[in-house]
Parts: sequence; C-alpha cells; structure tokens
Amino acid sequence: MGQKTHPYGIRLGIIKGWRSNWFAEKDFAELLKEDLMLRQYVKQRLQRAGVSRINIERQPKRVTVEVHTARPGIAIGRRGAEVDKLRDELKELTGKDVSLNIQEVKKPELDAQLVADNLARQLQQRVSFRRAIKKSVASAMRMGSEGIRIVCSGRIGGSEMGRRERSEPAGRVPLHTLRADIDFAQATAYTVSGTVGVKVWLCNGEVVDDAASALSS
Repeated sequence: MGQKTHPYGIRLGIIKGWRSNWFAEKDFAELLKEDLMLRQYVKQRLQRAGVSRINIERQPKRVTVEVHTARPGIAIGRRGAEVDKLRDELKELTGKDVSLNIQEVKKPELDAQLVADNLARQLQQRVSFRRAIKKSVASAMRMGSEGIRIVCSGRIGGSEMGRRERSEPAGRVPLHTLRADIDFAQATAYTVSGTVGVKVWLCNGEVVDDAASALSS
C-alpha cells in the first residue's frame, strides 16, 4: 500500500524523542490546546528567524519552551530584548511562568523544516521551481546528508492544472529502516494562483546505539 506512516511518529521511542514532555490525567485536552497555541504563536512571531522546531516541557507551575532556530540573533534581539518581550507575551497568554530557551541550528541545509520553508518562500517569490528544488538538493548533499527527497504539488508555476513534481533521486532515504535518522517536514507556499504543498525527506545517517537499546528492551 501507500507510504502513509509519518516518518517521525514511527520512530518515536526508538531514535526520536517527544516534542512535548509532560503528563496530565485531567486537563490533557486543555494542555494540548495550549501547546498548539504556543507553537503557532511563536512560529508566527519569529517568522524571520527561521524556526525549525519547538519543544515544550511542563512542570506543575512552569512551562519551558525551547525554540530551535537558524538565526538566533533575530530571535534574541539586541541585548536579549526580543526574548524578554516574547517571554512576557507568552506569560500573558498562558497565565503561567514561562521559561524561553533559544537554540541555534548549526546546519540549516540538513534540517527538513528549514529546507521546506525556504523552498516554499522561493515558490512564493516566483523562482523557477526546478531550479529551487535542484539547489536545495545540492546544498543538502554538499553539507553531508545521506539522501534527500522533495515533492511539490499544486498549481506549480501558475499552471491551470495541479500536478506533482519530485526531485531527482539523490542518495538514500530508507523510510522502512527504523534506525535511519529521517527528518520530515511540510510547508505551504501561498502563490497568486493557489497554494503549493512542499514535502521534504532528509536522511542524516543512522542512529545505531539508541535504536538497538530501544528494540532490545
């Protein structure tokens, strides 16, 4: 059948960890809703900072938000002004004590979310989609990725009929190998003729130790 399993979800507890770390018996729905709201707000607020992922950890009266970004300077601001401002805004939104950590993504070319967002931005700016896809693939392979696969679908190039375009095969992306570190992300390009979906699969090698210990336990 088709490949319907999410590459991240299938590896949870094997080589991948959860992006929300907390436990709740009664208020699960409210906390989940709050997590989604926090992620959406931070992503919108730090659009120019290149946000890759947001991890959330909860203690009884404290929420720790860890933001992984390609441009930490924009997120932190001059003398940490932007971080303090954002922290105060999140405190007001949640009514809880919020701790905000900014982590730098050292190699943006090897982060699927950043690659997908960059590609979507180029499609919005009417860059030739074939050139943009080729450039993203070449950058990832040059930075040491074992393989990358990109799929764009929609009214690409403003065509009348929607279609799906794939990148040329580059390296290996073993989706069925649980120890393979597959990074997957989706992004949407809002073009004049309609929305174009972008999906990126990136293989960053294999995590042998964690996978072996998880599968044996």
